[in-house]
Amino acid sequence: MVFKSFALGVLLRVVLIVSAAVLGAFLYIQYESTLYGLLFIWILALLSFNLISYTTVTNRKISRFLESIRYSDFSSSFTKDSNLGKSFREMNLSFNEVIEAFKKTRAQKEEQMLFLQIMIQHINTGIISFDSKGKIGVINGAAKQLLQIPQFKDIHDLGKLSKNLLEEVLKLKPGGSFAIKINNELHLNVQSAAFKMEGQSWTLLSFQNIKSELQKNELEAWQNLTKVLRHEIMNSMTPIASLASSLGVILEEDVKESDEGELSLDKESFLDLSEGLETISKRSNGLVDFVNAYRDYTNIPQPDLKVFLVKPLFENIRVLLKEELAKSQIQLVCDLTPLDLEVIGDQDLIQMILINLVKNGKEAMEKASDRRIILKAGLDVHSHPFIQVIDHGEGIVPEALERIFVPFYTTKKSGSGIGLAISRQIMNLHKGSLEVHSEPGKKTVFTLLFK
Repeated sequence: MVFKSFALGVLLRVVLIVSAAVLGAFLYIQYESTLYGLLFIWILALLSFNLISYTTVTNRKISRFLESIRYSDFSSSFTKDSNLGKSFREMNLSFNEVIEAFKKTRAQKEEQMLFLQIMIQHINTGIISFDSKGKIGVINGAAKQLLQIPQFKDIHDLGKLSKNLLEEVLKLKPGGSFAIKINNELHLNVQSAAFKMEGQSWTLLSFQNIKSELQKNELEAWQNLTKVLRHEIMNSMTPIASLASSLGVILEEDVKESDEGELSLDKESFLDLSEGLETISKRSNGLVDFVNAYRDYTNIPQPDLKVFLVKPLFENIRVLLKEELAKSQIQLVCDLTPLDLEVIGDQDLIQMILINLVKNGKEAMEKASDRRIILKAGLDVHSHPFIQVIDHGEGIVPEALERIFVPFYTTKKSGSGIGLAISRQIMNLHKGSLEVHSEPGKKTVFTLLFK
């Protein structure tokens, strides 16, 4: 029987139970019949069970609704008992709206996942993800084509391509990167990121073949170096050739032979000849110094990597440069956080870089009002150690800023112009970097960043 409201249905069932109980009691007393008693007990049990089932319809509905969400079964619909009253219609409507919202959200997520999968498969960068046990989760087409490892199911399979590559990947920290040469055709740049999915830690690696980029940069570097070499050699050889020609003219025209066959030269010509030879000597020595500087640049020793404290390094530099800076009325300030900061590197080579940078800062501060050079060290946002040399001198103009690391380029009247080039090369050998930021007339900051 269909009732127009849930409350009326409950009331009618209660009335039936009470009526059956009264009637059963009357018949049992009137006729003293056990059969009547058992019959009405059975009827009361049926009516009670019907009442319980009827009143628990909401609980069953909620349970069914939650089960649908739990198992992502969004095909369910709640309309069957909407005729039991307004509250049931509203509840069914709410359930259906929630189911529809979940269905829409799942469809959107599936579309987004499909889009991401298509995008990952179409980008030129190789992408690989693996869990804490090394099991590969995602590998795109670019990574397969780049690495060409058959049956690539575990990150340790990278060892099939290169053991060095596997070692670098396993010790790579989240947010870190490294470059490695696999063979003549494959120069990889690898970057790492970490994330969690379903409570499990995952690592995401990106791979790029930077061979063409390296070749382009190498060509540009050689072109710049060739320009500098040509400039320096021509600056020395042109005056030498000109002076040699002039001295030849002097010897040809001003040297006189006496009747006795002796050669003589007047005083003025002798002084010109002497001055010319001295100039040739200076130019030749300058050319020798240039060649020696080039040799120094191309023969940088491999760093002896060890863990060392930065604080003693700063103190040693302060002692070494104390008198030189005092003559220029410059104060060397050390800013170190934390005080026990450690760096992995060649302490002697790092000290050489810092001394060179401090001296450059001193030369740039001839007219500065703030007579401080700051040695600062700490950890960046990725917990990588860094050391900075900060001066408040004249700064570096943007045009020069682009070329200061080119070998033999210098804006100073004296100097070889290889100090910064060697410094950057040393940091490259440390797998770190040397960067510069300058505001002309305000300050210049050189940053040594360690991986």
